[in-house]
Amino acid sequence: MAAVIEVRAEGDSAFSVRVDGRSFAVTAAETLAKELGAPDQVSLVRGSFEFLLERERAVEILPRFDLTVIERYFPEWREQMRRRWR
Repeated sequence: MAAVIEVRAEGDSAFSVRVDGRSFAVTAAETLAKELGAPDQVSLVRGSFEFLLERERAVEILPRFDLTVIERYFPEWREQMRRRWR
């Protein structure tokens, strides 16, 4: 069964995310969402968590991070996000 990903905006670039009872604090610049072609920041955050959960368990995801950190661990993240909204 797929994980339920809940994303809530906490400010201009701050988001709280809940997955399988775990909480995450994430930042995502509006310019990043535009650059990657996402409809909005919430969609980018959700899509990024879907991407992460395809590769690792929720307990392995950092509890607090900026979305751009993902590409340090998964260099294909940025291109995968662009493809998602083409």
